[in-house]
Amino acid sequence: MKNLEPIIKLLNGIIEDRTVPRNIRAAAEEAKKELTEKTDNNWDIRLSSAISVLDEIINDPNMPIYTRTQIWNVVSMLEAVKREL
Repeated sequence: MKNLEPIIKLLNGIIEDRTVPRNIRAAAEEAKKELTEKTDNNWDIRLSSAISVLDEIINDPNMPIYTRTQIWNVVSMLEAVKREL
């Protein structure tokens, strides 16, 4: 899906940032996997799964503020893509 390119780019930035705690990078990796792996699930389920994974970690007290902002941005972008379906 073409609309996901900027979202994947943001998730890659979080995954590659070594100042971000490991559990948060792992959640970003899981969300990216939901969006990029070829599965039989429809896009609505895949987008919802990615949003859910990111929502679970959004209130982690160890998360840097700039990373929290990035994740909020990714979630809003995913919700916008979901609305377009």
